[in-house]
Amino acid sequence: MADTETQPYQIIKKEEDFEIRLYPPATMATISMTAKTYRELSSPGFRKLASFIFGGNNANKNIAMTTPVHMNINDAQSSMSFVMPANYNKDNLPKPNDSSIAIETTTQEYVAAIRFGGYANDELIKTYAAKLETVLQTKGIEHYGNFRFLGYNAPYQFWGRRNEIIVGVHWKQQ
Repeated sequence: MADTETQPYQIIKKEEDFEIRLYPPATMATISMTAKTYRELSSPGFRKLASFIFGGNNANKNIAMTTPVHMNINDAQSSMSFVMPANYNKDNLPKPNDSSIAIETTTQEYVAAIRFGGYANDELIKTYAAKLETVLQTKGIEHYGNFRFLGYNAPYQFWGRRNEIIVGVHWKQQ
């Protein structure tokens, strides 16, 4: 997916196990569901959002796929988001035909990120979220909110897969 647009971010601090990033605001298409696991959220969430970008909108327009796909999986309400290409914002993006898809603009955010390869599953997501939480505690970096999963690859890409866990952090330039 070398020609796929990727959500931009700035690396603020790089450590051996993780990095601190600054994400600028981005326009996202988001679907919320009662799913409590990656397995429950990934296929139905992806289908609904893919339908929107592949013409399921008021302009019958195809919108380019970008990376990563964001997933916020938790016991209350989980969500999946597609980052919209940079040339779109809430004002010029076609409206989804599916009213359960919300168009949102995120705020600038500092996050801690840890990367892992292979195909993601619930066990790997929990393992890497726990690793990230441990390293942040060790380094005295305060985090907030849910640990979120970022997936970068199409299901048919077998090698060189990129997955990440991110969490919001309170960051002051050091």
